[in-house]
Amino acid sequence: MELDGFERAPPSMDVMDEEDKTLQCHCQFPSISKPRISNNDNPTTTSVHELLECPVCTNSMYPPIHQCPNGHTLCSSCKTKVDNRCPTCRQELGDIRCLALEKIAESLKLACKFCTFGCSEILPYYSKLKHESACYFRPYTCPYAGSDCPVDGEIPFLVSHLRDDHKVDMHSGCTFNHRYVKANPCEVENAIWMLTVFHCFDQYFCLHFEAFQLGMAPVYMVFLRFMGDETDARNYSYSLEIGGNGRKLTWEGNPRSIRDNHKKVRDSHDGLIIHRNMALFFSGGERKELKLRIMGRIWKEQNKQ
Repeated sequence: MELDGFERAPPSMDVMDEEDKTLQCHCQFPSISKPRISNNDNPTTTSVHELLECPVCTNSMYPPIHQCPNGHTLCSSCKTKVDNRCPTCRQELGDIRCLALEKIAESLKLACKFCTFGCSEILPYYSKLKHESACYFRPYTCPYAGSDCPVDGEIPFLVSHLRDDHKVDMHSGCTFNHRYVKANPCEVENAIWMLTVFHCFDQYFCLHFEAFQLGMAPVYMVFLRFMGDETDARNYSYSLEIGGNGRKLTWEGNPRSIRDNHKKVRDSHDGLIIHRNMALFFSGGERKELKLRIMGRIWKEQNKQ
């Protein structure tokens, strides 16, 4: 690839020839449809659950649940948005609470909304929201760093989404050897980023390379994210090396889960950071063009299952 991207560098002594050949072959990932969540609750539970649905925002209502003199209910968040008027009958709301509905909700036990993704938890109504916010089976957010992509889903779906919709490069192998070239490295006001997905150990990893301002200093950063949960991410480690002009910097650590969004990982500085002046020095020449070689390896910790 030419400017503003990765181009394949010749294999170095630090990367095995067989693995480098494997890297040149793009993976053939199958197209996978996003699963849909169906509601299989029994009719009685479903009807009660509908009563607990706010007519304004359609979210589940939690105490305090408000009602108008005619018995129409809405959640406390929406009460402040309707000018104290019932959205159903336009009666003045006042400060009447629907204690009966709050009591009914307290007696309910419902399945986690991520049950079709594999969660088998049956939860008290008031515990359900907290559980779902951290449920192991909740969908993952698209890890694409170039925009705030609203797509979420299971990992196989997101891999297909990255490939088909974001046109992200997909590679197989646990080693990589890239060269990043930038014609005008002084333009770092807007984030310069690159994302590559690697498939190894039957898992997927996102390699990020980008430029941003660290205080007043323009820097480049490389880091790896694991497409899976944080607990599983700890089973893997990776190393990075940025080199050029006879110099190199190295980094070793565990990949972060894509549960942590891209900006959170970047702002925590959990990766290999190189200042632009040093990067230009590594590039040699007249320091007008950025030429960095980025090498790395991913491995599975042997003492972890």
